[in-house]
Parts: sequence; C-alpha cells; structure tokens
Amino acid sequence: MDGRDEMRAADADRETVAERLRVALNEGRLDLHEYDERLQRAYAARTYGELDVLLTDLPPVTPAQRSALAPVPAAAVPVGPADEPSALVARGVTARWMAEVWLPYLRVIAIVVTIWAVTSLLSGDLLYFWPIWVAGPWGAVLVVRTVGGLTRGEPRRQAIERERRRERKRAKRERREQQAQNSEEPNDPPTTA
Repeated sequence: MDGRDEMRAADADRETVAERLRVALNEGRLDLHEYDERLQRAYAARTYGELDVLLTDLPPVTPAQRSALAPVPAAAVPVGPADEPSALVARGVTARWMAEVWLPYLRVIAIVVTIWAVTSLLSGDLLYFWPIWVAGPWGAVLVVRTVGGLTRGEPRRQAIERERRRERKRAKRERREQQAQNSEEPNDPPTTA
C-alpha cells in the first residue's frame, strides 16, 4: 500500500469516481444494485484507497481525445484545472439546484411587480410598493435555505437522488420491455419422442 491510499480524498475525487461508475452502469458493466452500492460507498469514502477499491475491476476510460469513435474538436477540450470534468459537473449540479430554489420566487415576484406596475399606471399615481411584503420575507427564507443547503451539500445530495430515480426508472422500463418480449415469444409445448 503506497502513501496515496491513505491520503484524504476531495469532493471532486468522489464526483469523478461517481461519474466513472455511471459510465460503467451505462456500458452494462455494473447492474443497478451494484451501482447504487458503489455510489453510496464512493460518497462515503474518505481516502483515495477507499475510492480506488470501487474501480479496480473496471477497465480504464479512453479519453475522448484518443477515442476513434467520437473525435472532439480542439475548442471543446477543457483547459486548466478549473475546467476539469468533475468541477464542471459540480458547478452544473449547484447551478441546477440554485435554479430550482430561486426560479419560482423570481417568477412570482415578476408577476406581483407587474400587477403593481399595471395598477399604478392605470390609477395615474405611483401606488405603495406592496410587492415588498411578498418579496422580502420569502427572499429572506430563500437566502437562509440557500446558505444552509450549500453548506450541507444539498445540491450534490439532490443530484444523487435524482440519478437513483433515473436509474430505477430505466431498470423498470427495461424489465417491462423484457417481459413484453418474453410474452410475445410463442410457448412451444414440449415434444415427446
């Protein structure tokens, strides 16, 4: 065992392993149960050694730059440590979570301010800005939820749960298709010789 195995792993390392496990599931190298088990262990891992164990029986991934199946244009190849795939995935997960938290608020505030503006325009006076009583308290609650959610890792937890639901749906759909294929096959009675 080398010294790297005992070093603490970062969130980006766990995300990279989770992505590799997802690829292995899509390739058919892991079944859904094994994927779920390994994914839980990946996010619970503290050291590189614990992460490496999850990938030992999987072949390495061929980088897209060297893949003969899907050549990647030079402009699409990420450059620099900030654009690593795991960092991009983490940013995308956080951005999606933030949108899910804040977009309903922004839509409602836009509607309420529009109603206020139309009524002010029709009355000919600048009316009291009552939308502040909708925007203020709700916005304060969302700020607390956003700060708390980001510190507790809520975007990542929600992404894991979303991925699990997606995989369960895919497995269920595959089972239904398999059952449909099995029911379509004619049942030949056994012949006696």
